[in-house]
Amino acid sequence: MNLQFLADGLITGSLIGLGAIGVTLTYSILRFSNFAHGDLMAWGAYAALTLLGLISALVGSVAPIGVLSFGWPLILAAGLSMALVGGMALVLDWLLFARLRAKGQAIIVVMASFGASMALRSLLEFIFTSKPAYFSRAIQMAMPVGLGIRVTPDQIVLLLVTLALVVAMHLFMERSQTGREMRAYSQNPALARVVGIDVARIVRATWMIGGGLACAAGVMVGILVQIRPLMGLDMLLPMFAAAILGGIGSIPGAVLAGLIIGLSESAAVQLVGAEWRAGVAFAILMGVLLIRPTGLFGVAER
Repeated sequence: MNLQFLADGLITGSLIGLGAIGVTLTYSILRFSNFAHGDLMAWGAYAALTLLGLISALVGSVAPIGVLSFGWPLILAAGLSMALVGGMALVLDWLLFARLRAKGQAIIVVMASFGASMALRSLLEFIFTSKPAYFSRAIQMAMPVGLGIRVTPDQIVLLLVTLALVVAMHLFMERSQTGREMRAYSQNPALARVVGIDVARIVRATWMIGGGLACAAGVMVGILVQIRPLMGLDMLLPMFAAAILGGIGSIPGAVLAGLIIGLSESAAVQLVGAEWRAGVAFAILMGVLLIRPTGLFGVAER
């Protein structure tokens, strides 16, 4: 039996989990499902592509780092793009979501996120067209790592970067003052207000972090696959599934659930065919939720 699906599932699952962190934070703190989150991924990838072009025009051609397909200009472009997309998420909230949240009807905010998603996606297609783009057209040779599994240097490095971002996010939520306030607000918003937590600051932090991580996931998908306006839409359902399966508000849960979904999708392709890829993942999701409705690490809402 070919075990290559394990590596493919691990890489896909890590990207799903990274994107799902923003989904689970938005839902637990802002109390609505943001269907525009996937499009922030696509905007992040295109922002990094644009900045990469500008940096390359200023400094000229730069050799890739070692055996990787990219060099330091893409790393710099990705960092700047995370800040830009975080700011973009803040502006989107200020222009649209905050005004609707004030009306106290969550369903209106959810429907608005649908509209924002379509608008952001259409604007990307208008600016960049629907033709796929690439950070680099360099061809990498996959290296054998044992048991018939082969991975590329880009895949290994991006897996390590994802792990570093997840660990940094976990430490931020556990040890920083802002992170503790975000957890307190997600568990009991009314009590958090009573004890003097600055809700506006928590909302800003949530959008910045969610947008930045969505951008990071989008850039990684662009490096490993390609950049398309619909790339975020393709990742949206797996990210929501990971957020629900892991337990709303749980960062470790979102990451672990992302790995479960990524591995199950890859196993489905290997064992029963690509047409069952999404079906198997969601069958696992529904099975877990029937047994534990709050997900793997979630807690009942108060």
